[in-house]
Amino acid sequence: MSNSLDNFSMDFFSLKGKVAIVTAGNTGLGQAYAVALAKAGADLVIPTHGKDWDGTRRLIEKEGRQVIFIQGDLTKKEDRENIIKLAVQVYGRIDILVNNAGTIRRAPLLEYTEEDWNAVMDINLNALYFLSQDVAKVMVKQGSGKIINVASMLSFQGGKFVPPYTASKHGVAGITKAFANELACKNIQINAIAPGYIKTANTEPIRADKERNAEIQVRIPADRWADPFDLMGAVVFLASKASDYVNGHILAVDGGWLVR
Repeated sequence: MSNSLDNFSMDFFSLKGKVAIVTAGNTGLGQAYAVALAKAGADLVIPTHGKDWDGTRRLIEKEGRQVIFIQGDLTKKEDRENIIKLAVQVYGRIDILVNNAGTIRRAPLLEYTEEDWNAVMDINLNALYFLSQDVAKVMVKQGSGKIINVASMLSFQGGKFVPPYTASKHGVAGITKAFANELACKNIQINAIAPGYIKTANTEPIRADKERNAEIQVRIPADRWADPFDLMGAVVFLASKASDYVNGHILAVDGGWLVR
């Protein structure tokens, strides 16, 4: 089919018939990503560390989509392999991977422990890399795929009291670009979403600090913290055919934080 302008259709944003893995897709931003993909037509596999998934299941099944939850530890090779095997066994393919799972531990730089450093890096960077590598092998055989990493404002900035989180999110941006360089020719697009300041459990301590909250909000041109809802359009775009020529990009969804 030629790429003439009249061939473009809103169907390019449809994910009907697609299969998505969304790590930690049962709560917070992950839930928003998962529900958005379901609304666009995708069936899902959601790896999670806990069992708090009934609400997410209802939201996805309300859209007429299928979802399977699987407990596991993304830092363990066997658990990552089980996720991929389950997706392929049940659905026959993997079209989309959203690397949403992450953690943060706060402490002053001079007090930060090696244990906390390793815990953050293991889930935010190592697990993301190895799960993406294994899913990419499936996508190469299929001849197509979309990998969407979750970066951060701290993929661009230094932050305070979160040195390994900052290092890991810089690493996520780098991995996104490195994967794109090697897999673009395989019809696989690898991009990242960099959320701004979002109302989630991770940011609750900051929002509870009135002084810190005010410092943040005054710098956001949109003059508000985002809700998970604000990220839903971005993930559908990057998961869909509409983004087939977008590769290695870090998409900031930040209300203008980075341009202030």
